[in-house]
Amino acid sequence: MPSTNVVVGSSVGLHARPAAVIAEAVAEAGVPVTLAVAGGEPVDAGSALLIMTLGATVGTEVTVESEDQGALDTVAKLVASDLDA
Repeated sequence: MPSTNVVVGSSVGLHARPAAVIAEAVAEAGVPVTLAVAGGEPVDAGSALLIMTLGATVGTEVTVESEDQGALDTVAKLVASDLDA
């Protein structure tokens, strides 16, 4: 499955607001997308609660994975953005 590694750009990490924005984008894409931190199990990026369980802070490298390249690119861009700005 195609994947890419990105660094969390939100100044407070993937907490409630960034997680909700990412989950909403996955829901709109309508295809499965997962997120994982090194050594962790992948979680469904369509769930804000599961995204928050990653504990990803600013600067954490996250692997984004999806069969759909467009969804992968969109989510990777969101993870790398400062969604709190």
